[in-house]
Amino acid sequence: MPLADEDKAIWPPVSPVGAGLKCTCPRCGQGRLYAGVLTPARRCMSCGLDYSFIDSGDGPAVFVILILGFVVVGLALFVETTFSPPFWVHVVLWIPLIVVAALWALRVTKAFMIALQYRTSASEGRLH
Repeated sequence: MPLADEDKAIWPPVSPVGAGLKCTCPRCGQGRLYAGVLTPARRCMSCGLDYSFIDSGDGPAVFVILILGFVVVGLALFVETTFSPPFWVHVVLWIPLIVVAALWALRVTKAFMIALQYRTSASEGRLH
């Protein structure tokens, strides 16, 4: 895995928050991070960084489930107690909201975790 310290002479440091929000390369901040919806590309098309080091694990999914679940359940309870709509209204409101918000939040959170992983040169723990 390339060390972030080696790259500072060529590329200025990229903010992990900025790279996460824009879903861009953690080294140059220009190239696209994803080839699909949540599938990382093989390498950056701008600077050539090999993305084989990427391993965001389950962290992004845990954050999204906890935060989005809290928000949506709170909103659903508010709507239920305030307006008492029929069940189909809840289905029409919350299912599309959850799908769209979860996909967007997973992309951003995963990109942020990847940018932090690159910046700190994090890797799997090893025993010597």
